Amino acid sequence: MTAIKLALLGLLLAVAIVFPHLFGNATVTLVAFFALLYATMASAWNILAGYTGYYSLGHAAFFGIGGYAMAILCQDYTIQGGYGAFYLLPVCGLIAAAFAVPLGIITLRTRRHVFVVLTIAMLFIGQLLAFNLLGLTSGSNGMILPLPPWIGAAYNIPFYYTALALLVLTMSTSFWIRRSRFGLSLMAIRDDEDRAAGLGINTWLHKLIAFVVPAFFLGMVGATYFYFQGQIEPQFAFNPLDDLAMALMSFSGGLGTVLGPVLGGLLIEGAQQYFALTSGVGGNYLILYGALFLAVILLMPRGIIPTIAAIWSSYREKRNDQQASASPGEASNSEALGVAEGTSR
Repeated sequence: MTAIKLALLGLLLAVAIVFPHLFGNATVTLVAFFALLYATMASAWNILAGYTGYYSLGHAAFFGIGGYAMAILCQDYTIQGGYGAFYLLPVCGLIAAAFAVPLGIITLRTRRHVFVVLTIAMLFIGQLLAFNLLGLTSGSNGMILPLPPWIGAAYNIPFYYTALALLVLTMSTSFWIRRSRFGLSLMAIRDDEDRAAGLGINTWLHKLIAFVVPAFFLGMVGATYFYFQGQIEPQFAFNPLDDLAMALMSFSGGLGTVLGPVLGGLLIEGAQQYFALTSGVGGNYLILYGALFLAVILLMPRGIIPTIAAIWSSYREKRNDQQASASPGEASNSEALGVAEGTSR
């Protein structure tokens, strides 16, 4: 990564850090909080779908598992609301990752459409268990999480910085995977799995790791989300719309890139939250939300980041061609001028 890119990323991180102090309005920080959470979810989902080509529509199950893990831990260990609950986030992520191991072993024995169907079933099985395990999850009544002591406009700020830290951690992991030998193996699986296996790559183990790593991040996101909400219910913890949102955000920003899913999450979720808060409860904001997504798909079918990269690459090639074509002309003009001067002499 060039120094210019590092400086730009550092500048963006600095802006994100001071953002709540520049825009102290509770509505603005609320929109930013949800946008950061969904950008983290899209970035995590991209580690599996973007790098291996295995499109999971059931990874929102680990979002729900992380949320229930937070609720159960707070209840069983009498965790009071405050910063102490945030220390449970890695534990919730590890619990979600532990559930992902056997589920990954089962689902990754299949490919393509069968894999997609199995992951969808995985999500709905999780929802059914949450409804029926009354002694553990309280069923349809849901569970109450501890109430944070922050009040007023400052209520969103600790959650905002937690979401920002999760996004930075997920992006850093995604960047490291993409640039590592492990990431190259994943992309080889995406391009041709049978050939990758023939080259000596342990495709099954690589896929399993790529399946489990996103579950860890999604578990922490789910724990943060439901701690913010103050309660958790099965239909919201295991919501198929969350899986669709992760997929749409990743495809919109640029599947298989590091920044694409993050950009897609920030733009789409930010726009959805803004339209929902400013357009009332009539649901008219969904029309604007759908129009925004449709515009991205029609104008940039490869995603925002790949499209911009292609336009920039095309511009540079044209500029280089123009410079190369202009150079011989300048040389011939110089030679003709020299000949004319010699003749006049």
